[in-house]
Amino acid sequence: MVSTGTGSSGKSSIEGKVAVVTGAASGIGKAIAQELARGGTIVAIADLNQAGADAVAAEITAAGGHAVGLAMDVTDEDAVNAGINGVAAQFGGIDILVSNAGIQIVNPVEQFAYADWKKMLAIHLDGAFLTTKAALPYMYAEGADGKPRGGTVIYMGSVHSHLASPLKSAYVTAKHGLLGLSRTLAKEGGKRGVRTHVVCPGFVRTPLVDKQIPEQARELGISEEEVVSRVMLGGTVDGIFTTVEDVAQTVRFLTEFPSAALTGQSFVISHGWHMQ
Repeated sequence: MVSTGTGSSGKSSIEGKVAVVTGAASGIGKAIAQELARGGTIVAIADLNQAGADAVAAEITAAGGHAVGLAMDVTDEDAVNAGINGVAAQFGGIDILVSNAGIQIVNPVEQFAYADWKKMLAIHLDGAFLTTKAALPYMYAEGADGKPRGGTVIYMGSVHSHLASPLKSAYVTAKHGLLGLSRTLAKEGGKRGVRTHVVCPGFVRTPLVDKQIPEQARELGISEEEVVSRVMLGGTVDGIFTTVEDVAQTVRFLTEFPSAALTGQSFVISHGWHMQ
């Protein structure tokens, strides 16, 4: 993907910006953090797994980037506020928030435990709300020129932000909810230089997806091979999983985009599995 945010000097428009990426100790979040760091962004790797976050930060630093690990439970308001405030104090503000933390629990509605439902919505929706609420004061803050600092908020949605699949009631509900949050923030934040997007991948071969394969095979009464070929890849144009690099490059593209022309929009990355 060609970046729109580089000038004749070859420098990225996000160089020196401060980003917080949640759920970034592995998978999609890790790839996003690495990609933003390659653009010169200072990245806070926020994750429940402190050791994993520190390890990713160390990898980025060893590669010449600038990153720090940060323990964060996105469902805990005090933890979120402390984490975001700490990053802002250390680096002078917040410019980019990528709300990526998420989990998956697969069950039919009549068997879906209420505790699991609440856990899913807390991580995906409450986490997005709490991190956004904590980051916005820094994006809204006026600089020396009297203008708001501005920023970019990106929510990790899914093709399930736009369609449904069996066994995923809580996940689908949460991912649909992110569209509403993003669109509302686009309206509220536009005049203060904040734009927002929902990135909606298809199936990405991460541990989260690998865990679903035997679960769906059991619930649907088909083989694991059929889950992959029919359920996950059957609707794609090329039979290929979306990659973490596909997602990370899209996130970087959006952070570097030079105007609010795309604010409030969602972007499906699914090898044609879902088109909108």
